[in-house]
Order: sequence, then C-alpha cells, then structure tokens
Amino acid sequence: IGRLPFGVDIPLKPFFGIMGVAPPKSWGRCTSVIPRAFGGNIDNKQLVAGTTLYLPVHVPGANFSCGDGHGAQGDGEVCLTAIETALQGTFEFILRKDITLANPRAETPTHVITMGFDTSLDRCMEIALKDMIEYLVSTKNLSRLDAYTLCSVGVDFHVTQTVNTSKGIHGMLPKSFFV
Repeated sequence: IGRLPFGVDIPLKPFFGIMGVAPPKSWGRCTSVIPRAFGGNIDNKQLVAGTTLYLPVHVPGANFSCGDGHGAQGDGEVCLTAIETALQGTFEFILRKDITLANPRAETPTHVITMGFDTSLDRCMEIALKDMIEYLVSTKNLSRLDAYTLCSVGVDFHVTQTVNTSKGIHGMLPKSFFV
C-alpha cells in the first residue's frame, strides 16, 4: 500500500513506465520520454511482471532499455507523475521472426493488448483499433468486418497516458473469448 500525503491509501502494482528498443536509424536520435512505435515511456500499468511485451525491432540487437519505475498509476497519468519508485527486473528476450509489428503489443495471462501513440488521442485510438483488428484477422481468422464488430462490442479501450507529448490508448481483448 502506498499512502499519499493527504491520507489516501493506494494499492501498489509496480511496473516499468519506460520499455523500448532503438528507433529506426532514419528517425535519428529519439528520446525515450515520448512513447512511439519503438516503445519508450508507454506508461501502461498492465505491463506488470509476467506480461509479454512485443516490440518491433528496428536495428540489429534491438537495444532494449527500461526505467521509470512506478509503484502505482491510474490510466491516463494525467499530471505527469505516478507513485515513482526504483525497480529491478529480470527480462527474457525472444526474437519472433514470425510476427510483424508496427507498434507495441502485449499479452497478460488474461488479455491481448494493442497500443497506439500519437499527439492526438483520436489517432491513438485509430492505431490501437487497427492493430487489434489486424491481430484478430491474422491470429483468429476473423474477417475484417467481424474483427471490427468484436472490437466494438468486446474490446475495452483505455487512455494509457496523456502527459508526454505523444499520448497513448490501449485496447484490451479478453483471451476468454477464444477458449
């Protein structure tokens, strides 16, 4: 439990706010503070221990980095901070040549998560939605129309964060739909 200075207790659920790989060389130097297709400060509180995070690899070796430990954070991270903390993590890296990604994707024990980042929340939503449709078409053999319908009736889209120039939306598809 984290106790806020004004007396509110918040359950702790630690995660790394920044997880990413090197951007494409053509983008030049990029800060990890602004989330983009390579990851960075994605601030997704769903990415806790035991989650699989898929990142598109743009350079040999990927050059993964992480940091910005959070003890707890609400969806949206609306005022530039969470309960900041030091974290240590152990990571396993597997190069998946059978998956082509334009943006980060994740899997928890219960959900598949797509993510979109842009300066516009509307564009973030479009990216996360299109990636979820693509996931459903390519892995569950749904038509694009059926995947789109499922996204409307069964996928929960959340504002991930709004504070780092690029904002974020993540869509959460329950794995239980396909048991």
